[in-house]
Amino acid sequence: MERTYLLTLLLTTLVYSSLGHRGGRSPSASLSISPDRSQFLEYMSFSLSCEVQGSSTGWRLKRYTATVKPSESGVDWGFNQSNYVIKTAKTSDSGMYWCESGSGEHSNAVNITVHGAAVILESPALPVTEDDSVTLRCKYQATPAELTTDFYKDGSLIGTETTGEMTIPAVSKSDEGLYKCNNSEGESPASWMTVKGWSSASLSISPDRSQFLEYKSVSLSCEVQASTAGWRLKRYTVTGVDWGFNHGSNYVIKTAKTSDSGVYWCESRSGQCSNAVNFTVHGGAVILESPALPVTEGDSITLRCRHEDKRTKDTSSNLTADFFKDGSLIRTETTGEMTIPAVSKSNEGLYKCNNSEGESPESWMTVTGPGPVWSISLPRLLCSLLVVSPYLLVTIVLLVKFRRRRAQGETREPRKTHQDQPGQHVEE
Repeated sequence: MERTYLLTLLLTTLVYSSLGHRGGRSPSASLSISPDRSQFLEYMSFSLSCEVQGSSTGWRLKRYTATVKPSESGVDWGFNQSNYVIKTAKTSDSGMYWCESGSGEHSNAVNITVHGAAVILESPALPVTEDDSVTLRCKYQATPAELTTDFYKDGSLIGTETTGEMTIPAVSKSDEGLYKCNNSEGESPASWMTVKGWSSASLSISPDRSQFLEYKSVSLSCEVQASTAGWRLKRYTVTGVDWGFNHGSNYVIKTAKTSDSGVYWCESRSGQCSNAVNFTVHGGAVILESPALPVTEGDSITLRCRHEDKRTKDTSSNLTADFFKDGSLIRTETTGEMTIPAVSKSNEGLYKCNNSEGESPESWMTVTGPGPVWSISLPRLLCSLLVVSPYLLVTIVLLVKFRRRRAQGETREPRKTHQDQPGQHVEE
């Protein structure tokens, strides 16, 4: 046990020194859903649980739907518990769910669709890991549809299965995307499947904003660790994946239109994907100037409620503005600007503003821990360590031999595991 700890400490030290300090802390809680699906038919049952490191006291479920906005009182459900079972789901239960502590810490978010029609696609709601096997099922009236089914990814037909099921034996980043299915009984909604894996490119946006007025300019760039050859920008808008959006690794939208609103990312020929950036081009007079890219804890952030002068077409933020977070008023500023001197995870959320000229759309602001965030698999991690530190193996062998001599006669206790059983009722 002590030897394992020593080697773990060594690997951690080398990771920090050779790859850079990852920084940040793991979320104190994670939201799980059982069964792990992104779509449900009406009147089905599913459970949500906040898995907290330590006591779950103070953590509660929150949600954002088309009809119910998050509130501290949680009028719709009460939201006074960290576990909940929806026994008879309705379409109004569709939305984004997450866990939140009394101090404002957030877990991961899970997006769920409750469909009122007969066909759904059974796909994972939580991220899947590269090389995992994933089976997508086209379900009809709560049972697997023994019907010939067409499966679509990002709007394109990818397979037809007579069993109503499609299996991806080993998922990769290229399998990440928007999936749906249809058969003779109807078509399912579309759901996004996230694949956790290594990305060697990042997408940047300039200016770093999540909202733009029409006819403004936006610049997008794929920042690749090696050559940008083979990387291209892709996007998903309200009309679907724009396969014609093939502009290399850099592109400038000189006169943005509302149809340019959507999710943008970089993708390589081999299917590797970068981070995704979501921005909105608004046809109204008011926008919220907030960062599109994640901000780092401790940074100072200024949100500006901008409006366009109808005569000059210039923008300014010189009107008294109300700022909202997750549907609740948080501040009124006569300057039209709101500054958060040192952002924290509690500041992560959905923001909007309004003034006498109108109301802005809503945009999500993501807050990350200090330092770069790495996403790396164990094989790639070991390869990186071996490249950076050629003497690593020799060091480990010597340490193992040294610890083995001292550990002779010690007995290793069997490793105990515990698996929580999903509850059938609300638990605090």
